[in-house]
Amino acid sequence: MMTKLTFYTNPMSRGRIARWMLEETGADYETVLLHYGPEMQSDNYKAINPMMKVPAIVHGGKTVTECGAICAYLAEAFPDAGLAPLPEERADYYRWMFFAAGPWEQASTNRAMGFNVPSEHSGMAGYGDFERTLATLTSILDDRPHICGDRFTAADIYVGSQIAWGVQFGTIPTTPRLTNYISRGMARPAFQRATEKDDAEMDGYGPETPPANA
Repeated sequence: MMTKLTFYTNPMSRGRIARWMLEETGADYETVLLHYGPEMQSDNYKAINPMMKVPAIVHGGKTVTECGAICAYLAEAFPDAGLAPLPEERADYYRWMFFAAGPWEQASTNRAMGFNVPSEHSGMAGYGDFERTLATLTSILDDRPHICGDRFTAADIYVGSQIAWGVQFGTIPTTPRLTNYISRGMARPAFQRATEKDDAEMDGYGPETPPANA
């Protein structure tokens, strides 16, 4: 008997990352679309994710939230997709997945809101300062085609999406290496299927001002 998998999302959110991951696994899943505001803040959805944000998945009765965790979980739940790290890839896989979810997420969000860490307090911030974090992120691909080396993994979905969005919105400078990397991800059939599904659901689901934690 196939275990039920339900995907809660909004097409104008980080749910697009989780959708790409789901499409890469080939898993059969049900999509539940949520509007920002009262629908996402309802008691029914708060029972799934008390943070009242998307994405979230419920698989076999267990809930997983946070994009990085969803990607890592699905890679292990569907091993035939080959997206989980091999033993020799685990160090890079976990290092950069957590880097993107922690330092880069904090640094890029603060920058977008106009907040800069005073230099005398950079040691108190988990990411130090934006410039240092950006330089570290963009150096990952200096000597490799993918986050973990020669092979595409779930890290390329999560970290790669962060890089692609940064380039798109101007927080990450465009370079030929990053452009080629992003293009390879966008050429994947699963990415194209995920984008087509999300784009088809855009009407009526976009907030006037998307919340920072969406």
